[in-house]
Amino acid sequence: MLIPRAGRDFSSNDYLGLARAQEMRNIVSAALERGVAIGAGGSRLLRGNDPEHEMLEAKAADFFGCGAALYFANGFAANSTIFAALPDRHDLIVHDSLIHASVHDGMRLSFAEKVAAKHNDAEAFEDAISSWRERGGKGRPWIAVESLYSMDGDFAPLEDLITVADRHEAFLVIDEAHAVGVFGPEGRGCAAAAGTAENIIRLATCGKALGCEGALVLGPRVIAETLVNYGRGFIFSTAPSPLMAAAVRGALDLLKQPERRDRLQKLVSFAGERLHVHTGSQILPIIVGDDGKAMHIAAALQKSGFDVRGIRPPTVPRGSARLRISITLNADENDIAALANALEGLGL
Repeated sequence: MLIPRAGRDFSSNDYLGLARAQEMRNIVSAALERGVAIGAGGSRLLRGNDPEHEMLEAKAADFFGCGAALYFANGFAANSTIFAALPDRHDLIVHDSLIHASVHDGMRLSFAEKVAAKHNDAEAFEDAISSWRERGGKGRPWIAVESLYSMDGDFAPLEDLITVADRHEAFLVIDEAHAVGVFGPEGRGCAAAAGTAENIIRLATCGKALGCEGALVLGPRVIAETLVNYGRGFIFSTAPSPLMAAAVRGALDLLKQPERRDRLQKLVSFAGERLHVHTGSQILPIIVGDDGKAMHIAAALQKSGFDVRGIRPPTVPRGSARLRISITLNADENDIAALANALEGLGL
């Protein structure tokens, strides 16, 4: 059921509060004034390739320190296209057991062998690749993880996974959807230091902390060129809005200013103390367990003026239904304290 947004924001991914920020309004207004188109009018390979797309991709490649960037309409399209187009029938995809649904949809379109690895267990990825090789696997392994998981708020062991990828000449695909803008130098993400590696592909979504829309695939130039020529989700889709490309380019400039990230980290620390949940990230899950109870508590909080959503299977594993508390700059310490009191009143 679709629920209208209402109440104090504890459910969105607008972590830095940029979606409605005056700075972003000014960026969009300036783009409109200089004649930037609202719609692309076609796919990038036809007439839809706008200078704003190319300027964003050049800026993103420089900002994230990679060979090339390719702009997609959203993270779901980018993820599904990566895994549908890049691994071939002789390859192996080893994915974290809690990987995004978009990766699963892409893998369904791939002829590569697929296997799930235990969540955040680098040794499990190692074992899966080794077992595949022992069974005669001759292609290339692909490792699929998120740097920051959206339902548990926990971080992938990236250093260990990079070691596994290097040892097995594997591609490591890191979805930084919930990390870009919040973590890393100037908000470049948890894997910022690995940006120039030839065997690493990163996904930076633009509709979360950046407050805009779209997603950037970051990696070696050959990856971008392959997706342009073989990625059906790119080839046959109308190009993203040029106006949004201009907005994202402006948002990347705003990320260089630390003030919003510093404020968010202070709020995260405050929320962790008041809600008694510590993940190290802006995502704070309160595990309820029972599906019905979780949804009942979420509904009660919504009636009290808090936009908190209940999350239940199949989005999360059975028996782990939860309230997903998202800390953003759209709420302040007073809002967090009020939420803590409301949760206590509901027995949590």
